[in-house]
Amino acid sequence: MIRPVLRMGDPRLLVPAQPVEAYDTPELHALVADMRDTMAHLDGAGLAAPQIGVGLRVVIFGVHRNPRYPDAEEVPDTVLVNSRLTPLGEEIEEGWEGCLSVPGMRGLVPRYRRLRYEGFDAAGGRIDRTVEGFHARVVQHECDHLDGILYPMRIRDLANFGFTEVLFPGRPAMDE
Repeated sequence: MIRPVLRMGDPRLLVPAQPVEAYDTPELHALVADMRDTMAHLDGAGLAAPQIGVGLRVVIFGVHRNPRYPDAEEVPDTVLVNSRLTPLGEEIEEGWEGCLSVPGMRGLVPRYRRLRYEGFDAAGGRIDRTVEGFHARVVQHECDHLDGILYPMRIRDLANFGFTEVLFPGRPAMDE
């Protein structure tokens, strides 16, 4: 089922999410199915449960060759529950981000270039990956939602934040 996505300004987006207590339940699988439907409907690269008003530590993400992300490497379709991120090194990269909760806007956001993420899939299977570049950026963006952080909060210089069509005339919208 496609769910409405909360927009920046909704106080529910600022509340830290709670850990999932049980895996492989009908409720968790239904939540993930709704998140997938919603993300696919909006052509998103990722979605966090808090964005649809569910305060649980669940994110999904995945990017395949897509004209909205012409320079992005592919990111495997992933359900990540109760995540833990560990930066690998101090290298920070700035990159343009958008978000389904901040539609029509983009900002230049600093993120760790390399990181390890750990957690579980919806069935409780262990996930442990070391990633870099765009994949690392997507994971950090989605997991920020679990802590009540929206990407504009991370922008260092608001001169690098604005409407997509003004910043990148003629390019397609590139939300989350």
